[in-house]
Amino acid sequence: MPEPISYTLRFPAPQTHYVEVEALVPTDGLPAVELMMAVWTPGSYMVREFARNVEAVTLATETGEPLAVSKTSKNRWRVETRGAERIVVRYRVYAREMSVRTNFVDAGFAILNGAPTFLTAAGAQHRPHDVRVILPPQWRTVVSPLPGEANVFRAADFDTLVDSPLYVGNAPVHRFEVDGRPHFLVNEGEGSVWGGPRSVADAERIVREQASFWGVVPYDRYVFFNLITEAGGGLEHRNSTVLMTSRWKSRTREGYRGWLNLVSHELFHAWNVKRLRPAELGPFDYEGEVYTRALWFAEGVTSYYDALLVHRAGLSSRDEYLGSLSKEIEELQTTPGRRVQALEDSSFDAWIKHYRKDENSVNSGISYYTKGAVVAFLLDARIRQATGGLRSLDDVLRLAWRRHAGDRGFQNAELRDLIQEVAGNPSAGPGVWLASALETTEELDYGPALAWYGLRLVESDDDAKDGKSSKPGFEEPPAGWLGVDTEVQSGRLMVTQVRRGTPAYEAGINAGDEILALGDYRVPADGWEERLEAYRPGQKETILLARRERLTQLPVVFGEKPGLPWKLEVDPEATPEQLGRLEDWLRGAVPAVTANVYSKVQALTSHVSPGS
Repeated sequence: MPEPISYTLRFPAPQTHYVEVEALVPTDGLPAVELMMAVWTPGSYMVREFARNVEAVTLATETGEPLAVSKTSKNRWRVETRGAERIVVRYRVYAREMSVRTNFVDAGFAILNGAPTFLTAAGAQHRPHDVRVILPPQWRTVVSPLPGEANVFRAADFDTLVDSPLYVGNAPVHRFEVDGRPHFLVNEGEGSVWGGPRSVADAERIVREQASFWGVVPYDRYVFFNLITEAGGGLEHRNSTVLMTSRWKSRTREGYRGWLNLVSHELFHAWNVKRLRPAELGPFDYEGEVYTRALWFAEGVTSYYDALLVHRAGLSSRDEYLGSLSKEIEELQTTPGRRVQALEDSSFDAWIKHYRKDENSVNSGISYYTKGAVVAFLLDARIRQATGGLRSLDDVLRLAWRRHAGDRGFQNAELRDLIQEVAGNPSAGPGVWLASALETTEELDYGPALAWYGLRLVESDDDAKDGKSSKPGFEEPPAGWLGVDTEVQSGRLMVTQVRRGTPAYEAGINAGDEILALGDYRVPADGWEERLEAYRPGQKETILLARRERLTQLPVVFGEKPGLPWKLEVDPEATPEQLGRLEDWLRGAVPAVTANVYSKVQALTSHVSPGS
């Protein structure tokens, strides 16, 4: 085994938001060594230029003799070794970005991700990387998914190092076991508001449900880094995940279910993405973009299963789960960009679009998370329908795991062939439909899924109440509607977004405009919605705006706010057969007549070894 690169991390003044890094790098007898830092991190597809937070890079021999270092590119440093067997690299990293993909250090705790923290020798990615943490006196806990002891951990290679977050602080660490594997829930910020015992018990239920779903636990240990920091987001890793949430989420059922869905989503990635992955997603080029058209499967299918498996774990009701799925459908169907960008294109363009949203993003593109989840729902129903309930998308994932989990990954054509194989007869299967759903901007057909499960789409309760009087027997005419999103900023009523196809879009109202008046009357910054109630669809008026501080008057014609018939509910006329299919889907059950087929699929997947 080659000699490892060894890092020592220190936090001499964590309140200043710095971590100090010292690395002992073997030179392998080379006259010069090039050091590099990743510019992005897997799971978050945008170049983030982590080197911008690196300061005071110095090089020396082990005996302390200074070595000259020159920066050769934005994320590379070159050093002449002068025959030294090892060189010592010292630098500081500024860490004050509260996100799951970057670093944060303050007086309370530190969360470090690999990509924005560690320089490595270019070309040495397959060498072991050791990490030692020197604790400041006020902290007592170090948690890593890496094996190790006494605050020293080893990553088998640079990929593993990047994929292994590190927590340092004083958070409660809750442990539980599933299938003999230890799991740890690190609740930084738990305090008196967040329910620690409840969250660990529910996380365990989700782990058990997912282990049962896949038929295998693919890791030796797993860590949930749950940072209760009034932030949001999640990022998957091979043996862990970083989550961010608000402590107040635990005080409402909807907020807490959102956290459970996040736990479920990121855990599901331990199978789907980290081991069962598109071939393009590994080995990684950490210095350039890595393109794939399969994020609809990696992220969208995961988004479909996150809330579904929370429901199957008994942590949400049927109506709550259907409500979660309804929100995905509504978000997609009210996004004009669905008519502009195809799902596979959304995946390919993640590097320039998904993480770089602006005021026009809703008009020019769609999320591969959202449309991917909706397509997965419809695909699941089509597979069930094509096979008479014998197979489902569950079986696609288990078969894909058996065939493609591991180092090689799957090609897009292989995935589509596998889906068709599970669905059976090409003439009745989802192949042609799936190609359209992935490659075109054609509207999705919800009819077959609704008919299979005995569901229907209706307007949400809030939409049904819009413009309606509370007095029995009296119905208020609908209020006028322009279709702008607004926000009060420093006491000014500002337009933040204008969706294509709305009266505001047709009138030429722009994001960034300040709304001042309708007709001859000023609109108070906090009175926009109330003022709209004074107008009716079809009515004409002028709107006074300030655009770049210049007054602009535009004619507008009010429309009627469209109803949003995207809420899923059980059809009152659903047949017992339809209700049985609905129950089978939501419970993850298979009809008794197909139990033998199902058990064979389970037997096949159970032979996949952990970590494959």
